[in-house]
Amino acid sequence: MAIDAATAGEALHPVMAFALVGVLGVGAQWIAWKMRLPAIVLMLLAGLAVGPGLGFFDPERDIGPLMAPMISVAVAIILFEGGMTLNLHTLREAALGVRRLVIIGAPVGWLASALALHYVAGLSWASAAVFGGIMIVTGPTVIAPLLRQARLSQRPAQLLQWEAIVNDPIGALAAVLAFEVVLIGAASSTLGHAVWEMLVGTTLATLLGLVAGWLLSEGFRRGRVPEYMKVPVLFAVLLMVFALADDILHESGLLAVTIMGFYIANAGLPSYTELRRFKEHATILLVSGVFILLAASMNLERLSMLNWRSALFIVVVILLVRPFTVLVSLAFTNVPMRERLLVAFTGPRGVVLVAVAGLFSDRLVAAGIDDAAVLTPLAFALVAATVVLHGFSLRPLGRLLGLAGSHIPGVIFVGGSQFSTSFARALREHDVPVLVADANRAKLRSAREEGLPIYVGDILSDGAETSVEFVSYARIVALSDNDAYNTLVATDHAPDFGRENVYQLKRAKHDSRRHSLPATLGGRVICGGLRHPEISQKMTAGWSVRGTPLTKEYKVEQWRADNPESIALAEIEPGKSLRLLAADAELKAGEGALILALSPPKQSDEANEPRGEAQGKRDRDGTAD
Repeated sequence: MAIDAATAGEALHPVMAFALVGVLGVGAQWIAWKMRLPAIVLMLLAGLAVGPGLGFFDPERDIGPLMAPMISVAVAIILFEGGMTLNLHTLREAALGVRRLVIIGAPVGWLASALALHYVAGLSWASAAVFGGIMIVTGPTVIAPLLRQARLSQRPAQLLQWEAIVNDPIGALAAVLAFEVVLIGAASSTLGHAVWEMLVGTTLATLLGLVAGWLLSEGFRRGRVPEYMKVPVLFAVLLMVFALADDILHESGLLAVTIMGFYIANAGLPSYTELRRFKEHATILLVSGVFILLAASMNLERLSMLNWRSALFIVVVILLVRPFTVLVSLAFTNVPMRERLLVAFTGPRGVVLVAVAGLFSDRLVAAGIDDAAVLTPLAFALVAATVVLHGFSLRPLGRLLGLAGSHIPGVIFVGGSQFSTSFARALREHDVPVLVADANRAKLRSAREEGLPIYVGDILSDGAETSVEFVSYARIVALSDNDAYNTLVATDHAPDFGRENVYQLKRAKHDSRRHSLPATLGGRVICGGLRHPEISQKMTAGWSVRGTPLTKEYKVEQWRADNPESIALAEIEPGKSLRLLAADAELKAGEGALILALSPPKQSDEANEPRGEAQGKRDRDGTAD
């Protein structure tokens, strides 16, 4: 009955409205993951469809006065999450190009965007300054799936990824500062009074954020808060800081919570990982909810604010502002020109841009800046244009510049050994990106001699976060001689890679009830259930990872008959897909696929002759030692 009433122009029940927002937001993100598309595109389409398209959902009508404070709180939590990603340690260890894109690129981008907004889009300086600050953000939630699809080379992918992560809170902070200046300037009678209020408000908000961050950090570090209450306490303090600063310090709550998140990120808390993951989950829900609400709030009147100047502005941003910002930032660095060009013409905007623009748009209009009403539809248009454009152009541009790799996501091998080297080499021969990691350089000797990419260090360390481009890899395989460490690696990376994409060697006493681990720990067992000592014995005896192609005549059944001792490790469809085989997985490879297996040493040609001379030739031609 509620649906029929809504279609007739009556309001949805608020509970139904909240449920609809949740289903649309999370559903769009799930479908986007399934179809390997940027989630923001589907959320935009879903919001516009139920809002201005069908008139089924109108947030102002169906949710009423709760909508504005809901969006304010959601944006505060999103910016707090952004502040928690701004770790100075990771920034110091980042490459020179990343630091230049942050230190030089942020202010240059802010200025160039504000100029384009004023002179091209026709906005006032007040609106241009606020929106120009938000445009520093390139969308970390958007760039990651684009990079996975494009399979870019390591350096340009790292530049794009870290620029998005670090500039996310910086852009929001710049917008907050510009917003404070505009509001105080509009409310003050003299320039001196406006500057004084700005200094006082910014200082108090900063102090409030720092004090709250310090109190939380010390309380967590000294055990004043039990482990199970850390996340609830964090969010309660976050809401209180935002409300207190917003009520007393003239709309400076966003600045206070961003500073608070920044302090906690750099406090070195042992519970930081758990805090970060929970806030990421909360942020996903809030981002999708805010985006659906803002998209559904669009109406023909707001959309009609967009004109030819808006379209020209988007073109100028993509073809002039972004390239100018990147090329100025990376000038006189060792980054090759082709990599500079790829980064320069890749700048997708994301949900944070729309969320913050929507919030500031309404507040600027309330402060008497009428042209700020166009910020929300302009933000939607910019996000849609950049995401669609870069979603279709990033990989072709990368290939044109010689910077795009294989279609197949890569594999990280943790633990250097003859087996991991043989496995990685076989994958690389079929254009699968690989990385062999070990804290002991001596164990990586065979991998170095084969010319394989290596990482000397602990894959769980903070250094790996900045040195290893995890976005280029979709699977991780723990092959060290330490069962506990393999389990730790698989457990730690499962939330990021997906539990179906983390593998490890079988542990000792794996089948014993007294020694079995819960399903939440560890990864899928690989290599047929063999343990490290057994694999080492086979490698010493001359076993190796080899590949055999399947044809219309030579199928899986015949391969099994010809290789009874071999242990299947992976199936590859060249240029298309890779499937690592857990110990309990069934071979599904068909015609044109390649089976990688740990196989005993090949005997003489006469003894190893398969059925038929033609098949013998096929096996020899398709075998990768």
